[in-house]
Amino acid sequence: MKTFTLTGTDITVPAVVTGVMRIQEKSDADVRALFDASLAAGIDFFDHADIYGSDIHGCERRFAEALNLSPSQRSEITLQTKAGIVPSGPYFDFSHDHIVEAVEGSLKALATDYIDILLLHRPDALVEPEEVAKAFDELEAAGKVRAFGVSNHTPGQIELLKRHVRQPLVANQVQLSITHAPIIAQGVAMNMAALDQSLSRDLGVLDYCRLHDITVQAWSPFQAGFFTGVFLGNPDYPELNEVIDRLAAKYEVEAEAIATAWITRHPARMQVVLGTTTPERVTAAAKGADVVLTRPEWYELYRAAGYLVP
Repeated sequence: MKTFTLTGTDITVPAVVTGVMRIQEKSDADVRALFDASLAAGIDFFDHADIYGSDIHGCERRFAEALNLSPSQRSEITLQTKAGIVPSGPYFDFSHDHIVEAVEGSLKALATDYIDILLLHRPDALVEPEEVAKAFDELEAAGKVRAFGVSNHTPGQIELLKRHVRQPLVANQVQLSITHAPIIAQGVAMNMAALDQSLSRDLGVLDYCRLHDITVQAWSPFQAGFFTGVFLGNPDYPELNEVIDRLAAKYEVEAEAIATAWITRHPARMQVVLGTTTPERVTAAAKGADVVLTRPEWYELYRAAGYLVP
């Protein structure tokens, strides 16, 4: 498994992450099987959020209960969680009190003394950066959070936070797959009038993150769109699946690995956040981190997904 160190930290992370937003109804044995398959594949990074599950902190609690990790086992993995969404609204809350309360809840649910990485979960239109900075400083000083980041934030929103937040923002988690790649595709077709692909929907977030050493974490790497179903094996994407299957045969891996490899091949040094609860799919996808697609292969997948190379 390809690994790297998050800039400004001593946290070494794998190129592929296991997301656990769907584990609340899983048995202890199921959660352990997912955990063990992840470790066997070189994935020691697990992505949480306080809102994952049918109740607040539900999946975090299920993870801790099912695994019952010893302190030494806990120290060998990276736990990332998110805060800021209030599902009862729904609305967003990046106030000092809400962030601190959410982290305290996550620490209790995860049965741990510290969170490795805390992300602000989507932008809060009413954000007051001073409040965020105060919360981050307190959580860091208390040893409760080691590193901080954001999700689904634009460059301007990150810059606004950075005016007050002292800590480096190490990650920005955004939706990205072969078929949902506006953060990449817009730049390829920039300034082309009347072409939807050329419209900027994120204000250049990928280039911004690269320039500022912020790791892009790609969520829903197999989703065709915004929770519209996967593209793998989907008859709506015959050309793309033909290319994926051909490359999977060439590299002797499963289709999930090629979908993963398309993201990890990008020089931005991204992480792929898996959402599956099936151990076999985790194993299959993880292999993609070690597949280095050629430039022609990468662009062939890009074109087969419907994007234009002018």
